[in-house]
Amino acid sequence: MNTVFSPNPHPMPAPSNFRLLTDAERHASLQASLADWNPDQDLWVYGYGSLIWRPEFDFSEKRIALLHGYHRALCLWSRVNRGTPDQPGLVFGLDTGGSCQGVVFRIPANDVPTTMEALWRREMPSGAYIPKWLNCRTDEGPITALAFTMNRNTDAYVSGLPVDRLVHIVRNAHGSYGPCIEYVLETAQALRQSNIHDKRLQTLVGALQTSLAQDC
Repeated sequence: MNTVFSPNPHPMPAPSNFRLLTDAERHASLQASLADWNPDQDLWVYGYGSLIWRPEFDFSEKRIALLHGYHRALCLWSRVNRGTPDQPGLVFGLDTGGSCQGVVFRIPANDVPTTMEALWRREMPSGAYIPKWLNCRTDEGPITALAFTMNRNTDAYVSGLPVDRLVHIVRNAHGSYGPCIEYVLETAQALRQSNIHDKRLQTLVGALQTSLAQDC
């Protein structure tokens, strides 16, 4: 009897579909996001992944911040920073639903144009994120911060991957910023150091550590 296999419910995106934003498209996205920003005011940026442990910009203040309506999820196929079009990795996105604890960074008003230009090159190479101004709660009071939320209407979005497949993808992907597993483990460590608890990420890290130990 022939065995019938179900199609993969979470296929990797086709390499031929991948396209980087042009400089003009990226600049237009940045200008649209800053359209309502007052040049005399400092700007807050919300970090939930690598921005926590490698912001790559100067800031005058940082706070732990709680964001409602979104949660941290390893839901973005990374085909540049932590993977390639042929073998994508996974990076975190802010997916809809739930809540997320992260870190907000205060950027002085005078530094905003230069800082945002560099940040857009890093976070918006393909337009997989939708930048949004979101309300956050901090111990020092509420703030509004710019956050990079997941664009679900793109082949870069994936959800519901089982842990064993997450482990396989994370262990084998490598991009211009380095191995995908480094990204995941560094993020988990940064959250622990900030006393931020993420059960889903802790479960994945445990599975990764078990997988690595089995190879020894």
